[in-house]
Amino acid sequence: MKRILILFFILIYNFTFGQKSDITSKQLSKQEIDSTFTDHIKAKLQLDYSIHKVYQYNDQAGMHFIVMTKNLTECVEQDACSDAIKAYCYTYKNDDFKLKWMFNDFILPNSDEYSISYWTKYFKIDDYDNDGFADPIMVYGTFGMNDFYDGRIKILIYYKNKKSVIRHQNAIHDDERQTQIDKEFYELPTTIKNRVTTIIENITENDHGIFPSSWQKAMKNKTLKFDDY
Repeated sequence: MKRILILFFILIYNFTFGQKSDITSKQLSKQEIDSTFTDHIKAKLQLDYSIHKVYQYNDQAGMHFIVMTKNLTECVEQDACSDAIKAYCYTYKNDDFKLKWMFNDFILPNSDEYSISYWTKYFKIDDYDNDGFADPIMVYGTFGMNDFYDGRIKILIYYKNKKSVIRHQNAIHDDERQTQIDKEFYELPTTIKNRVTTIIENITENDHGIFPSSWQKAMKNKTLKFDDY
């Protein structure tokens, strides 16, 4: 009986820890960025904007790099501004970079927006559904005349190489705020949706955005577009 119990606990132990995802990640230093993404590599990958930050991570698919770039501009509102961003995710194997996904965005023309930037405060590389593959969630936003409160926020979720997006227009007045959610978002695993909910809560708590007052209920009901009208 004792031997059976020992075998049982060994099986439980192996199952529990076997289910744990082994995701490792780090932000590269400037020296690491310069040595990894040399002028030759940047030209080969056609990285035409300035590199802002680079994150390296490893999962069951191998080594990856997420490269965040900005098109820098001069402005009076901040020490440094950018009018456009491009982000890339590369797999890296045998000294070769292969593009996995990318996105780009920019400040709206003829608007009060003056800069767009990554909100890495809310960025984390993790395996939320515990399948051995990382599920990057990217957050960025724009700044307007009233700083955060006139800008836009976007949350991009990459799951199994497919992207779903939450788009939000910030505003001081209730009737100007609006949130749109891709229908694919509601098909994601619950653990990923919970992480996105936490991000929205943190954005609200940090005064980086004002979401419609009923956003939790709207998301629970799988609403695609909601506001405070």
